[in-house]
Amino acid sequence: MENRTEKLVNGILASYDKYDLTGRIDAENMLSRDVLIEVVEEIRRVLFPGFFDKNRVRSDYIKFLVGERLEFIQYNLKKQVARALGSSDMCSECDKSAINAKAEEIVYMFMGKIEKIRDYLYTDIQAAYNGDPAAYSTDEIIFSYPGVFAITVYRIAHELWLLKVPMIPRIMTEYAHSSTGIDIHPGATIGKYFFIDHGTGIVIGETTEIGDNVKIYQGVTLGALSTRKGQELKGIKRHPTIGDNVTIYSGTTILGGDTVIGSGATIGGNAFIVNSVSEGMKVSVKNPELQFSRGTSAENPQDEFWDWCI
Repeated sequence: MENRTEKLVNGILASYDKYDLTGRIDAENMLSRDVLIEVVEEIRRVLFPGFFDKNRVRSDYIKFLVGERLEFIQYNLKKQVARALGSSDMCSECDKSAINAKAEEIVYMFMGKIEKIRDYLYTDIQAAYNGDPAAYSTDEIIFSYPGVFAITVYRIAHELWLLKVPMIPRIMTEYAHSSTGIDIHPGATIGKYFFIDHGTGIVIGETTEIGDNVKIYQGVTLGALSTRKGQELKGIKRHPTIGDNVTIYSGTTILGGDTVIGSGATIGGNAFIVNSVSEGMKVSVKNPELQFSRGTSAENPQDEFWDWCI
């Protein structure tokens, strides 16, 4: 049995040498996804005090609590940013002290953006409440709406993206993606009063630009026309631009970096758009024609059923 086990171990070890991209043994700058998730959750507690705490948050010690949380975020995020910088091309020739100094500066600048993130999230929650008749309170939205969770994590990650932090923003948004089914790239630019209704299956690509007061339903893709050229397309505008006050209904796909949806436009469900839409236009797909026929069930010949097709 020991010989068989040893053979298995040796085979796996050999595969580590063969497929070096899928392993990081003895690596000094490996990120911790678990720590980054803890950081995200602690930032959410700062952004929404009292909502995600185990105990009641009292105004008597809120200053102390915020300070303690910022210290946790700063310490852990700095370590992760330093590791990300150390494993990237940005600091490939930097010494450890220079990397740590750069990480400290980045984290300090990020912490200064928390007030801005709260400002944007206030508008997002207000948009969700105003736009959803099924919402009975803003508390319900903050606690339970997957769109708000995904947008919150995106807004955190986006600020780190703007500070040119490698890898970490994407790890954060993919955490939200895995929890909600909403995939927002941290590089996308999204304005205020952004509302995602239901949300499952939404994809928002890296170079997407979204204005203010935009509402998106489940199953919407804001994507690229083609990614066959792969890395050659890096840095090129590949995803659409959505103007202010636009509503995009479920199942719609909008593709291309040159595609602009003008302000005030409404895009009906299941549309496939690769060309620009003028301001104020309403775009809809012609209703499919339903055909009904009366048939007989093969399993129960005596039973009648309705069979329909499009």
